[in-house]
Amino acid sequence: MSVTPGQAATPSPPTTRAFRDALGMFATGVTIVTARAADGTLVGLTANSFNSVSLSPPLVLWSLSQAAASMATFASGSHYAINVLGADQRALAERFASKTADRWAGVPFTDGVGGAPLLDGAVAVFECFNRSQYEEGDHVIFVGEVERCQHRGGASPLLFHGGRFYTEHPL
Repeated sequence: MSVTPGQAATPSPPTTRAFRDALGMFATGVTIVTARAADGTLVGLTANSFNSVSLSPPLVLWSLSQAAASMATFASGSHYAINVLGADQRALAERFASKTADRWAGVPFTDGVGGAPLLDGAVAVFECFNRSQYEEGDHVIFVGEVERCQHRGGASPLLFHGGRFYTEHPL
C-alpha cells in the first residue's frame, strides 16, 4: 500500500481468526441463556456475550448468532433467563455449548418468569422480559429488562479466557 507523507495508513480489517483470537484475550464470565418455546420445548445455550446496561431500569444484554437454531425462540419469546455459572458447572457449560441432542437430560431446574428455566446451582440468575433486539453484523443483540434476580454469595465464578475455562484467583 502506498501512503502519502503525513497521511495515516488505513489498516486492513482483521481476519476472522485474528479477531476471534484477540477477543479471546478478554476474560468473561460464562452463562447459559434459557427459554421455553411456544410449544413448551426447553431451549438453552452457553454464552459469554453478557453485560449490564442500566441500573434504572435494570437492563442486561447478550447476543446470539443470527444462524443459531434457537434464534426463533429467543426472537419471538416474551421471557428468557440468564444463568451465570460457577466454577463447579464447567460440564454444564460444555454440554450447552455442544450439539448434544438433549442438552436438558437430567439437568435440574425450576420455572421462572414466563416459563424460562432457572438452572439449579447457578451463581446468579437474571429473569428477563425480552425488551428489545438489535441486528448488528451476524448477531442479534438482546436487551432484557430484569424482572427478578438472585445470587449465591461467596460462589467461585466460571471464567473463559483464550479458549479455556478458569476460576478466580485473588490478587
